[in-house]
Amino acid sequence: MISRLLVANRGEIACRVFRTCRDLGVSTVAVYSDADAGALHVREADAAVRLPGAAPSETYLRGDLIVKAALAAGADAVHPGYGFLSENADFARTVIDAGLVWIGPPPAAIEAMASKTRAKELLGIEPLDPARVAESDLPILVKAAAGGGGRGMRIVRELAELAGELESASAEAASAFGDGEVFVEPYVEDGRHVEVQLLCDAHGTVWALGTRDCSLQRRHQKVIEEAPAPGLPAALEASLLDTAVRAAKAVGYVGAGTVEFLVADGRAHFLEMNTRLQVEHPVTEEVYGVDLVALQLAVAEGAKLPPETPAPRGHAIEARLYAEDPARGWAPQTGALRLFDVPGGVRLDTGYASGDAIGVHYDPMIAKLTVHAPTRDGAVRKLARALERTRIHGPVTNRDLLVASLRHPEYATADRLDTGFYDRNLPALTTAPEGAEPAAVAAALAAASARRGRFGGGWRNLRSQDETRTYGGTGGDHEVRYRPTRDGGYEVTAPEGVRVVAATPDRVSLETAGVVRHFDVTAYEDGTVHVGGHRLTARPRFTDPREQTAPGSLLAPMPGTVVRVADGLAVGDAVTAGQPLLWLEAMKMEHRVTAPASGTLTALHAAPGRQVEVGALLAVVQTEERPEAQS
Repeated sequence: MISRLLVANRGEIACRVFRTCRDLGVSTVAVYSDADAGALHVREADAAVRLPGAAPSETYLRGDLIVKAALAAGADAVHPGYGFLSENADFARTVIDAGLVWIGPPPAAIEAMASKTRAKELLGIEPLDPARVAESDLPILVKAAAGGGGRGMRIVRELAELAGELESASAEAASAFGDGEVFVEPYVEDGRHVEVQLLCDAHGTVWALGTRDCSLQRRHQKVIEEAPAPGLPAALEASLLDTAVRAAKAVGYVGAGTVEFLVADGRAHFLEMNTRLQVEHPVTEEVYGVDLVALQLAVAEGAKLPPETPAPRGHAIEARLYAEDPARGWAPQTGALRLFDVPGGVRLDTGYASGDAIGVHYDPMIAKLTVHAPTRDGAVRKLARALERTRIHGPVTNRDLLVASLRHPEYATADRLDTGFYDRNLPALTTAPEGAEPAAVAAALAAASARRGRFGGGWRNLRSQDETRTYGGTGGDHEVRYRPTRDGGYEVTAPEGVRVVAATPDRVSLETAGVVRHFDVTAYEDGTVHVGGHRLTARPRFTDPREQTAPGSLLAPMPGTVVRVADGLAVGDAVTAGQPLLWLEAMKMEHRVTAPASGTLTALHAAPGRQVEVGALLAVVQTEERPEAQS
């Protein structure tokens, strides 16, 4: 029997495994990097062991250090979580050779399936030869053979781009997974991403726990997942389940795993088998009434699964809450999570709590919110409302996007679920959410009330000029104009049609079209104001000349590390519009910085390994001046 378990991972998945361990009476051990010293998973574990350093290659990817940590802490089992070393057969062998129980499939099964190229060979699917790709093969997908989460993945639509994308994908895969192998396969445009959850014991029993639809993705990473996958023809669903079971039996699979497919034109294309627990496993747990982590531990202890798969019930949907700005290329965000409060009736899986800091070293996912309901319509409505009521004070998040996505007709009706959802709909989904304008009014009046309380003042016999405050938020800026009234209140002159019922520094009541609404307001010293579910930024009345930048300046869109600079790039070089100049990496995302226009590189402040903050000057491209037309 397992008595003490070390989780070789961090954040949300470590906390989730610890939760099951507490229910089972199993003590827990965390590992942590220096960047994670105060993290929630460290606080929740019974014991913790430091892995010196911050980069994954120095810490969470060091299998030797993790095994030493397990032995030092007296653990008798290791759970890999997902990501990092979860699909590393050598790590699994190291754990087993150390006399520890490995919570995962046999190393041979990991080797057979964790590499996407070998998995395809096992099922008789041949990848494309990069050296023989022709125009007729385009578009194609360059993909890392190991790992997942969209790392080491590139879409290629022009043959001239193939060599560079192969190199870039390989470098990213080596950094993320310690394996730079990549392969090429046809890219299926706008297919549905559907997967099958498996659970197998060592006695030959295989459970296929239904399907999940994970089609809503950005940068090849899933955003919203649900179970079961809606609208699949019965024959196609049966084929997916059968293929998944055959794949598991072919390699003698034991434990939890997932087989992924891309469904297009009524056909299923095998993608890969993930030999680990998936991020989206909660939706399957909610539908089937099981605890997959508890079952993983039971299988590792030699337990035999019941011969019949549990029966499904209802529908579950999960949304991933990220610290990122969808309107700015999904740029990851950092900073203090000042308040994080989720309403009741929602399953919360997270590695953060109020007061924690979101740093640059790891994935920007804050939490997963999952709901279950008897019907899909009920689950969609329940999750959208729960997200609206969630209070998140701190960095910009994708919360408004999630709400808008759930309520978009294509998703709400399951009329068009495919991986092109955000390509088609992102501009409409990132406009100002409903209520942004009155929220800005509430922010302005709360600030005025706070100022009045500190300094006094108010209505004057001589009518003064309107006060003006501007707030930025999703969808653009909102200008508010108001003036104090004789009775100690305020009159709003813009936007029109708003009557002030009451205003204090932390709560404002406004009437619009005969309806009174109340707004809770929290303002922070950095100019960020949270009004209900709206995040606003107070704009300064005057521009600081020191903040002006030279034309052609390339600023860091996110905090991170410069991982590469284009070969041979130097000041004085001529560059063309769209030419890649350098690459930044932060929070499991690689961002390519390109020349905004053709011209001359007049400054280069980036070098590999340099840490930069958001807005840091990376380079300057002086654009070519067009000659004046001859008269």
